[in-house]
Amino acid sequence: MDVLILAIFFVGSALLLGYLRSPSYKGAVGERRVSSMFHRKLNQNYFIFNDVLLPTSNGTTQIDHLIVSIYGIFVIETKNMKGWIFGSANQKKWTQMIYKRKFSLHNPLHQNYKHLMAVKELINVNHNQIFSLVVFVGDCKLKTALPENVTYGKGGINYIKSKTEARLDDNQVQLIINKIKSSRLENTRENKRNHIRNTIKS
Repeated sequence: MDVLILAIFFVGSALLLGYLRSPSYKGAVGERRVSSMFHRKLNQNYFIFNDVLLPTSNGTTQIDHLIVSIYGIFVIETKNMKGWIFGSANQKKWTQMIYKRKFSLHNPLHQNYKHLMAVKELINVNHNQIFSLVVFVGDCKLKTALPENVTYGKGGINYIKSKTEARLDDNQVQLIINKIKSSRLENTRENKRNHIRNTIKS
């Protein structure tokens, strides 16, 4: 009996360790960290949505954070990573280096462009009323010159607050908030499974 309990303990520990190292867990931790930062640093003029699953013409899209204000709509992709990050705005693939080991990752700007277009599909806004933002967190450093909308940690707050020109009025902001609330899908297991399935197919 003791051997069985010990075996279950080791298997359970291995599964837990594997989950803690998984991209999905790291991503969730990074999203919570950025969400907390937004809620602490942005005032009531900014309406914050987190983990937004939206229907699109060819399936669904999952947006880490969506912020609506009179200064525009901010579509935000969060990356919780470690090591050195190399890339440029136009490269299809970026490079992550950890102790001289290189890994390839999709250009997060390209990823977020799809999210931005999904929001524009849902809401009728002009290109100068919506912004793409990529925020890195974790033990990583951005090692190449990147656009101002790719930043680390609190740089995301600075980018959002740098937009000081009113681009939407209060009525438009409320209509957009209501549209997102009524359109977003519940984050149920079934919806998430369907989203992952559609993502793999595309």
